[in-house]
Amino acid sequence: MNEIPEYYTILFQAAEQAIQALEQQNYGLAKQILIDGEQAAEEAFVAKDE
Repeated sequence: MNEIPEYYTILFQAAEQAIQALEQQNYGLAKQILIDGEQAAEEAFVAKDE
């Protein structure tokens, strides 16, 4: 079975956390969670080729 790439799981977890923040109407936190998740996923994607 193929492994799920780390960058995918990072983004998925960020999306889950952002949804929770949105449910609490904490829009600023949701935005920051998504930005941080995007940056962490990008770093993981670049690191996988090193």
